[in-house]
Amino acid sequence: MVRRAVVCGVGHYLPARVVPNAEFEKSLETSDEWIRTRSGIESRHFAAEDEKTSDLATHAALAALSQGGIAADSIDGIVVATSTPDLTFPSVATMVQARLGMTKGFAFDVQAVCAGFVFALANATALIVSGQANRVLVIGAETFSRIMDWTDRSTCVLFGDGAGALVLEAAEGDGTPADRGVLASDLNSDGRHRDILYVDGGVSATQTTGVLKMEGKEVFRHAVEKLAQTAHTSLEKAGLTAEDVDWVVPHQANLRIITRTAQKMGVGMDRVVVTVQNHGNTSAASIPLALSTAVSEGLIIPGNVIVTEAIGGGLSWGSVVMRW
Repeated sequence: MVRRAVVCGVGHYLPARVVPNAEFEKSLETSDEWIRTRSGIESRHFAAEDEKTSDLATHAALAALSQGGIAADSIDGIVVATSTPDLTFPSVATMVQARLGMTKGFAFDVQAVCAGFVFALANATALIVSGQANRVLVIGAETFSRIMDWTDRSTCVLFGDGAGALVLEAAEGDGTPADRGVLASDLNSDGRHRDILYVDGGVSATQTTGVLKMEGKEVFRHAVEKLAQTAHTSLEKAGLTAEDVDWVVPHQANLRIITRTAQKMGVGMDRVVVTVQNHGNTSAASIPLALSTAVSEGLIIPGNVIVTEAIGGGLSWGSVVMRW
């Protein structure tokens, strides 16, 4: 018998304000058709002025706990993936911990930009498998609307705000690919590519927040190659192949990246969860948002083999294979 980390609850939260592509036509030389053609995005959600990343994260956490019928005081730890925290410190995770009424356990943030949720999920799994925790709440939450350059039509139309969460709990498995829970993960980074996707501000460098800068063509080129590769690596570690996959739940960055990656993986688009049209790129929130949406729509059911993969600034990229 081996110790596995199994999903026992999932949920998400989206701010009330929906921003359709047409809204950008008022201030930028762009159009709904231009945005849809290049990204597949039709609309996204923006947080209200008084809404912070910790608010979004808390709503998603409560939704996941409710969906799983789980009490907050049964959680041993919280891991939040975000690149847009409320404050330089303390962590968003500790803010969520306080709002859930938890007075024990641990809470910390992980920062790997759009790959953040994959990194957080792998770390939470390791904490459970090692016996450090029995139940861990894993959250991806972002307010990327706070770091946009609203004069750059190539970037500001792509991103949105939101949060998604899932609860992992320890369970016994046989150590085979038939087990439920996280079966394998693959994490990678290459700091040489920092300049193709970054924010030009920070506490130590500029004492400012900064805005997002991206070389879209370069990011696209790296994304398709690296995402397919990491997905194959995780599947191989899990003792599975692309034919065994029920659903790919990719980082929702760009429909063209999602489609090309699926082709390289050998998976048809009928087995790919796509929510980018409604949410835009929500960075670390995009995978748990898509997972929760797919579960709520009855697409993902217990026993399904799921592959998640993401790439973000760093560059950092990775994947997780799990049986729901």
